[in-house]
Amino acid sequence: MPLLLETIKIEDGDIHDLSYHQARCDRSRHELFGSTDTLDLLSAIQAPTKGIYRCRILYNESIHSIDYLPYTAKEIHTLKVIPSNIVYDYKYANREALDTLLQMHSDVDEVIIEKEGYLTDTTIANIAFYNGKQWITPARPLLEGTMRAKLLEEGFLHKKEIKKEDLKTYTHVALMNAMLGFKILNHFKIKT
Repeated sequence: MPLLLETIKIEDGDIHDLSYHQARCDRSRHELFGSTDTLDLLSAIQAPTKGIYRCRILYNESIHSIDYLPYTAKEIHTLKVIPSNIVYDYKYANREALDTLLQMHSDVDEVIIEKEGYLTDTTIANIAFYNGKQWITPARPLLEGTMRAKLLEEGFLHKKEIKKEDLKTYTHVALMNAMLGFKILNHFKIKT
């Protein structure tokens, strides 16, 4: 039975966006294991009161472990569009295929995965592009992240299918995940 992962930001004792993590946990357990109960993440988390932590929960039908890791954001300046047929519909703890894809392209900080001709995500985050009026996120992400779900629900993000050739129509790029929030990359280069 595969292990799944939830990565939750804890900042000075505040657990960020827990309802989105709980919803994904419940949905994943139901779809993969037929579980009808809920793992109460709030009761399981013992939030550190000072500092920024990555709360890493490993689970399947039950919680296997919870770790609290001090967080430092990865610096990203160079991205490269890479075609791949990788499948990562659920947030599996086994990220070997994603890690290998990034290692194969060590000339850049992060890769943008192109699947079936459309841009999806990077190996660590969902992605969005600014067209001068609004932020657009790929309609077909590799993984439906919690921050992406929140920003779509709030109307800040809009979904659209994006091809590599469309990149020239966008002026900015942002990465988003539970830890980064919504981070606009100010100094970046995308190799295609």
